[in-house]
Amino acid sequence: MTEAVEVTRVVDRVHRESWSTVLASVVRLTRDLDLAEDCTQDAFVRALRTWPDGIPDNPAGWLTTVARRLALDRLRRETNLRRKLPLLVEEPGDAEQPTDPLRLVFTCCHPALAREAQVALTLRLICGLTTREVAAVLLIAEATAAARITRAKKKIAAAGIPYRIPADHELPARMDVVLTVVHLVYTAGYVATGAELTRTDLTGRAIELARLLERLMPDEPEPQALLGLLLMTEARGDARVSADGELVLLADQDRSRWNGKLLAEGVARATAALQRGHGRFALQAAVAGLHVTAPSWEQTDWRQVVRMYDAMMVSWPTPIVALNRVAARSLVPGADLAAVLAELDALGNEPALAAYAYLPATRADVLTRLDRQAEAAEAYEKAIELTANETERRFLTARLRSLR
Repeated sequence: MTEAVEVTRVVDRVHRESWSTVLASVVRLTRDLDLAEDCTQDAFVRALRTWPDGIPDNPAGWLTTVARRLALDRLRRETNLRRKLPLLVEEPGDAEQPTDPLRLVFTCCHPALAREAQVALTLRLICGLTTREVAAVLLIAEATAAARITRAKKKIAAAGIPYRIPADHELPARMDVVLTVVHLVYTAGYVATGAELTRTDLTGRAIELARLLERLMPDEPEPQALLGLLLMTEARGDARVSADGELVLLADQDRSRWNGKLLAEGVARATAALQRGHGRFALQAAVAGLHVTAPSWEQTDWRQVVRMYDAMMVSWPTPIVALNRVAARSLVPGADLAAVLAELDALGNEPALAAYAYLPATRADVLTRLDRQAEAAEAYEKAIELTANETERRFLTARLRSLR
């Protein structure tokens, strides 16, 4: 008998790596998101019960087969099959296709859905994130996230939204939101909730989707820019954690540990995108490029970084961009830290940043540099309270202790 602990570990790994692939395959069969999600979840439960007798050689294939069989059984039990087979259009051929997860992303990002619903549903279905995790990524209440997901599923069924990659003329209308959700998938993995700093299954899935999008729209600069941004960020992954598992900030990272191959591809893609446009992902990629091409943290061109954020604030004036801009301003040589702190305090009135740990963490850093230790300690305590990642919490706690 295989140990139950080992089975649980394998099921957890396959859930992280293959959830979206299994789900997308079942959606192709059922054309019903709720039914597909239920059957996919049931397949994972069956794996926990069955695999102690022996883990299959192809766990993801086993789960896909079981989930599809469960779905077929459910459909056959329906007395009115035509009514229960929804409205999602399946392309010819029933075989699994490598673009299935991307087709599911485009289904979730249909223009008929509200923007916030598109993002929440994609994070739920593509990433397999819990509703609580979706809420944490989007900085909203759990009940709000649940309501958005439920409404989006109902809208897809009621409106007959097709399960396919759109035709070429339909792509521009959906490109921005699809790129946004892929970026959010990466963000959800880059700083995960729970014990691990990074969920490589999510970051890897986001990069895979970004590559598919770039191949789908090779003449558009923004998919190229997003891919470049993700690759440059991923290249620094190993250096973000020390040998004893603690967080290492960019300023302190050993740059020799960065992945040179990913960096080179990321910089090349970002450069190519910037030569063809200055969309928000191209500008974000430019910021990443300034970081990775600087000889050291101290030699980073912070004034140019601020200029990139200034441009972003014109086309994408979000509170998080504003926070990143202020954080960069604080690092410009000779910066007026008192003015920077005033801007940070003003951002404290933004509802979108109320649960965002990086705002009080940034305030704490600026207050420390202003030698206002007591206020810095309060800001660190607030950041610790809001942080959902244990590695980040330990880092912030160490910073707090150093003040005392």
